[in-house]
Amino acid sequence: MILQAATVTIQDFGADNAVSDHLWMHFTRHASQDTSTAAVMVRGDGPYIYDAAGRRYLDGLSGLFVVQVGHGRQELAQAAAKQASELAYFPIWSYAHQPAIELAERLADLTPGDLNRIFFTTGGSEAVETAWKLARAYFRRTGRPLKHKAISRSMSYHGTSMGALSITGMPTVRNDFEPLVPTVVRVPNTNYYRRADRAADPFVFGQWAADQIAEAIEQEGPDTVAAVFIEPIQNAGGCIPPPPGYLRRVREICDHYDVLLVSDEVICGFGRLGSYFGAQRYDFQPDIITCAKGLTSGYAQLGAMIAHERLAEPFRAERDWFAHGITYGGHPVAAAVALANLDIIEGEQLNNYVRTNTNVFRSYLERLYDLPLVGDIRGDGYFFGIELVKDKATRETFSTEEKEALLRGYVSKALFEAGLYCRADDRGDPIIQLAPPLICGETHFAEMESILRTVLSEAWKRL
Repeated sequence: MILQAATVTIQDFGADNAVSDHLWMHFTRHASQDTSTAAVMVRGDGPYIYDAAGRRYLDGLSGLFVVQVGHGRQELAQAAAKQASELAYFPIWSYAHQPAIELAERLADLTPGDLNRIFFTTGGSEAVETAWKLARAYFRRTGRPLKHKAISRSMSYHGTSMGALSITGMPTVRNDFEPLVPTVVRVPNTNYYRRADRAADPFVFGQWAADQIAEAIEQEGPDTVAAVFIEPIQNAGGCIPPPPGYLRRVREICDHYDVLLVSDEVICGFGRLGSYFGAQRYDFQPDIITCAKGLTSGYAQLGAMIAHERLAEPFRAERDWFAHGITYGGHPVAAAVALANLDIIEGEQLNNYVRTNTNVFRSYLERLYDLPLVGDIRGDGYFFGIELVKDKATRETFSTEEKEALLRGYVSKALFEAGLYCRADDRGDPIIQLAPPLICGETHFAEMESILRTVLSEAWKRL
């Protein structure tokens, strides 16, 4: 099964709007960057973005799972400008500033349980890195220095700094940088569509998947494992939701072996699933939450590690400290933007809006099940993935060459040309991911479905 050569190309916007030869774009193939002119985005308005040629695109990915409240929000721009004019920068090393204090207090009020200690970073990778460092330091101070290992799931993504990359479960993004930080153990994820042979019942499958964590802890030795890192909905692999009872079972396992449970909420937090945190959506209690992205809706760079009160206790001893810090962590401008962003989420009741519209969004996507390419549609809130298959009956997937031709050779470019910015991903089975701004409604869902239908129908014809 070979995909015919695509006729769709990225529009040439002219030399004045070309990507500079000096810009090293992230996760971008240089060959494609050199042979075609990438679109240059110049402004955003609500759920739409506009390029230098004036073309409009529906932002079906919230930039990068980030822009919760939509583009062009003057409230956030004004909050940044006001704070910058008063105190543009000061670190939170030994001293503090009011925006960081207020934001920490507000986040402590929003988190589940006694997660009251807020350590600010500038992004998700740093938050994950901080969580692992805290877990190691905590057990060292409480008389269990051998507890240093981390457990994460197959195909999971937790960041690109060396510690976070070590926890990331994607070989394609790890291989170039090995050897990484020791020691991380991988366990199966909860992709029921690909592992349904384990059990006919999703609950039974979820218990099996959780128990693989217990087995890994036993194999490594309970005295050596510090933390388990889990996204409430796993991003990489295509919006993989937890089976019923899975996360509660993981909590039980962590309690039994005295292992910290880290809920990586870099994507799932701040309304993406219709709650401030995915832990609340799925009713489980983590020891640490890592977050970023939607905390500021991308209007400034900010992340956080949010720890249970007891994890801070060992560092209160005289002359002791958590020997970790980040120059721009808790930046006053970013903190001010985050406070204004939380005001919008609360004032416009976006969590409730997402919960109300989740099934509407799902229903528009599920209309695509009549297409032969569409094998599975999964997710929650405003965070869904569409898995593409070669054969719906057998769930047969595509070869590496076929995925290359399908996604990069046609689908990704065609969706963009048709006015939909989203992610067509081949890290694992081929997936189209959709995570629009939380302000989107039924007309936007219909627009997404229409574009997806046209492109995927044409893609099947080309196979």
